[in-house]
Parts: sequence; structure tokens; C-alpha cells
Amino acid sequence: MTVAYDGQVFQDIGSWAVEKHGSVSLYARLFASGMKAKWDTRVYVELYAGAGYGKIRGTTKIIAGSPIRALTLEDPFDKYIFCEKNNEFLEALKVRVHRHAPTADVCYVRGDCNEQIGEILDAIPRGSSQNRVLTLCFVDPTDIGVKFETIRKLSGRYMDFLVLLALYMDANRNIDNYVKDDAIKIDEFLGSLNWREKWKTRQLDGTPFPRFLAEEFSNSMGTLTYQPQPFYKMKQVLLPEKNYPLYRLALFSRNPRAYEFWDQVLKYSTDQTKFSWD
Repeated sequence: MTVAYDGQVFQDIGSWAVEKHGSVSLYARLFASGMKAKWDTRVYVELYAGAGYGKIRGTTKIIAGSPIRALTLEDPFDKYIFCEKNNEFLEALKVRVHRHAPTADVCYVRGDCNEQIGEILDAIPRGSSQNRVLTLCFVDPTDIGVKFETIRKLSGRYMDFLVLLALYMDANRNIDNYVKDDAIKIDEFLGSLNWREKWKTRQLDGTPFPRFLAEEFSNSMGTLTYQPQPFYKMKQVLLPEKNYPLYRLALFSRNPRAYEFWDQVLKYSTDQTKFSWD
């Protein structure tokens, strides 16, 4: 979704972001339309919303980010919640949201999602027998900085998660620092204190650190009654210029129907011109 420069600040993004946004947008489209007749209120949450537009590094091409794409679906969500800690990005996002979807019900949360989780939860409508609420939460950090406690608190609602796992962009590059006994980033990411012992065992069978973290995160989601996902079901996104892996995009849901949608994303997201609604 290419857009024109509007004078507002934008994010500098890699070419790989095109595929990421395409995959997220396709899943959001399936989710929003597929659940429209089954739930009274559908909510879309982004914990790292950004500025709404991004310019592909080394080019003049500007594309719409996931918040704008979610707002302009054929069957839009009933409510949107965007969290962003960069004030300049958040103000630019507000301008763009108003331009693209002036009548949308949008709540903005300023700050780090890990610190503002109470405000985010307060913005999600409470479900009842008269108002069944289902939420899709996209977690799109630039590193493995999202805390599992944040996910745990959100999981108390009826909610699916699309999570970007920055396994190569961050974790693999910083492995020497992250495995130190006094380092807590992975403890907080996995919601676990015993992962180091597991890692020592997995190293012996040749498991790469990114795969180990992805599978441990999936196991942690299982403790919240989400269906753990195998590594091959986590969509790999590569740096196109070098065919180098950057991260995995993983879906976690408590409903088998969600994984039917995700299978379609895995099949069609690299070539969405072949996607059919039939």
C-alpha cells in the first residue's frame, strides 16, 4: 500500500517490512471479516504502533504501516487501540488516522506498552452476554523487549496475538550479553527464570539460539492456554537483498479457526494476487 509523503515524520524501514505488513494485513483482513458475524465487538490493538507510514531505506517509496492498513479494511474493526512511546510518531499517527479513517473509534496510549498495560486494558471494552468482545493484538517490537507479563495480562481477555519475534535482528546478535547470569531481558521476554538450563541442553543437539527462543516463547504461551506453535508455523521473513533471516511472525490463539486463517496467510502472503475469498 504505497502512499504519498504528507509532510509528517515517518519511520525509516527495511525492504523486508513490505512482506511483514502484507502478512499482518492479510491476517487482519481474514480475522475482521471472518469474525464479523460471530462477535459483537471486534477490537484491534497495536502495542508498538509507530508513525503509520514508513519509507523504505535507500528508496523514495513510502508505504502505509499496519495501523493504517487495519483501519482501511473492507470490514473494519469496531475499535482500535494504538500504543506508541515516541511522541513524534504518535502525533503523526493521529494525523494519518484522521485522514484515512476520520470516523473510526480510536484510542491512543502514549508510552511503553509494558508500562501502560493498565491503560491499554481499560481501553478494551469489557465483554458480556450482550456484547461479546474479541481482540486481535499485534506485537511489533524492534527487539525482544516486550515482557511476557504484558502478554499475560492481556491474555485475560478473549484475544489473539500476532507476535514479531526479533530472533535474528536482536537475540542472535546479542546472545553473549543475553545469556549472562545477571541479564534479565530474556527472563522477562519468556516469563521464565530456568531457560538457561534448557539452553545448555539444546546447545548440545545443535539447536540455533533463535529457534530455541521461538520454541520457548511458544511454550510460555501454552501456559496461558494458547495452542503452542511449532517453529515451521512461524512465518520467516528474510532480508531480501541477502536472503538473511531477520525474524519470525507467530500467531497464538485459543481457537482452531484462527489457525485456518493463518494457514492461508502462510500460503498466500508472499503473493497476495493469488488470494481468493471463494
